[in-house]
Amino acid sequence: MAIDEDSVSKILSVLSHPLRRKILQLLSEKTECTFTDLLNALEIDTGKLSFHLRTLSPFVEQTPKGKYKLNKTGENAVRAIRGIESWADGADIQRKATELLLASFASRAYAFLIDLGLIIAITGLFAAPELFTLLFGIALSIDLSLLASIALVLFWVYSTLLEGFNGQTLGKRIIRLKVVRTDGKKISYDHAAVRNFGKAFLLPFDLLVGLKHEKMFLRYFDKFAGTTVINLRAS
Repeated sequence: MAIDEDSVSKILSVLSHPLRRKILQLLSEKTECTFTDLLNALEIDTGKLSFHLRTLSPFVEQTPKGKYKLNKTGENAVRAIRGIESWADGADIQRKATELLLASFASRAYAFLIDLGLIIAITGLFAAPELFTLLFGIALSIDLSLLASIALVLFWVYSTLLEGFNGQTLGKRIIRLKVVRTDGKKISYDHAAVRNFGKAFLLPFDLLVGLKHEKMFLRYFDKFAGTTVINLRAS
């Protein structure tokens, strides 16, 4: 079936205005809105809102009570807008990623080994109850078979707390690396917890799947958390 290019152009022209897109998204969220509801939400004058609502007539209809709501075409338009916004976010992330000075696999591995060595040393205290008691004054009795699990949990907590605070573990600080979010926002403890879960508990899977993705995501859980590691020396 032939596509009416003029109709497509008109639809894209209508949806190109950010205020019209916001009106459609408001109607999608609220289901129905009065003229006053839209005025208050958008904080624009009456004439401007009237103009944009007339322009949106192919997508919007009025109920018997005079409220505005989306018709079927409007609902499809909102889905299309959300899809385009998602693509735009993805493109923006890729653009920002190209501007980052990404850390190499080798430098990340060195930082990992420094952090792992620190955790192994701390975990070793649990294997020597007398030394633990001497250092901390706490009598300790622990099943040595649990040491590996203790080390993994400590590694996860340690990495999450330090990276969530300022993006750097001790190893990363020494090697001059830093964890950042690919969208440019400040890293949170939630993002740090997600990215480090893979490193602590699922490292083989994390690397095997992650290395198949873009260069900025050397681990799958980095991609899942929306984080990557940059090289501060290069900066």
